[in-house]
Amino acid sequence: TLLKRGHQVTVLDNLSEQIHGKNPEETSPLYLSIKDKVHFIKGTVACRETLQKAIADNTVIVHLAAETGTGQSMYEIQHYTDVNIGATALLLDILTNEKHSVKKVVVASSRAIYGEGKYYNKTKNTFVYPLQRIDEDMQKGDFEVKDPQNHSDVLELVATTEDAIIHPTSVYGITKQVQEQLVMTVCPTIGIAGVAFRYQNVYGPGQSLKNPYTGILSIFSTQIKNGNGINIFEDGKETRDFVFISDVVDATVLGIEKETANNQVFNVGTGTGSTVLEVIQSFERVSGKKLNYQIVGRRAGDITAAYANTDKANKVLGWKAQSTLDDAMRSAWQWEQKVRSEK
Repeated sequence: TLLKRGHQVTVLDNLSEQIHGKNPEETSPLYLSIKDKVHFIKGTVACRETLQKAIADNTVIVHLAAETGTGQSMYEIQHYTDVNIGATALLLDILTNEKHSVKKVVVASSRAIYGEGKYYNKTKNTFVYPLQRIDEDMQKGDFEVKDPQNHSDVLELVATTEDAIIHPTSVYGITKQVQEQLVMTVCPTIGIAGVAFRYQNVYGPGQSLKNPYTGILSIFSTQIKNGNGINIFEDGKETRDFVFISDVVDATVLGIEKETANNQVFNVGTGTGSTVLEVIQSFERVSGKKLNYQIVGRRAGDITAAYANTDKANKVLGWKAQSTLDDAMRSAWQWEQKVRSEK
């Protein structure tokens, strides 16, 4: 999209095997799709010299680099901290202390920084932000979120706004919170515009089909390919805001090009929630395949429910997600089939 709009693009990526598979420079669909169209630098964002090369002569940085597995982050704690926080600090250190032409940094934040979503307590007529659920309750099969003050009060899930309380429940969420805060704190002090997009659950063409820690497309398609079952955590009623990649790209481009985005934070999602079971049903409808799944226990760091309020992005950027769940899932499935058939 950026190339079509006349931008010159530099991409820095380490082509991680977990994301791209073995021999990525020969087999990765995502890498091959940009190979001869952009200035590509293979390397890590944790290296000062590599970052300096990537920054050179560029005016906008779109900072998407991060380890992204919520569950994985709960046991690879130092690695997630080093990559997600350490490398962001290194980037900002270069921008603060060295010569460059950068005028804007767009950082990929995450819905994970909110922890549990925003809820309405009918009894008290107020909004509440539930804390991390108690392990003892979950072991008993009680996955409901509770009011921190009165566990018996009934809570109603509502759309999470940008001014919601930030209280991540995973190491990944903590690192994304710090990434966002570093960019949005440092950049304005050195004359650079900062823009943060709190992406919800992104999926679609280009998504890794190999990463076992993230991505519904990877999980579903791999199950069909190998004939294995899928583990659905808790009761399958966990709610997420699944947003299609084309909508995310449109929002990101607006963040790059529009001055009104400067020094602002935006939710990027559909504005509606879908349960994991509803997503499975959508996938089965568009693919004509039956998924074999089983309900299993909890996973550390997971939340019960959340979906985004996107009114701010609509008002400030003129952006709103356009893709329906079934249409987006169909496009993702067709792309996945094309990629596998070409191998």
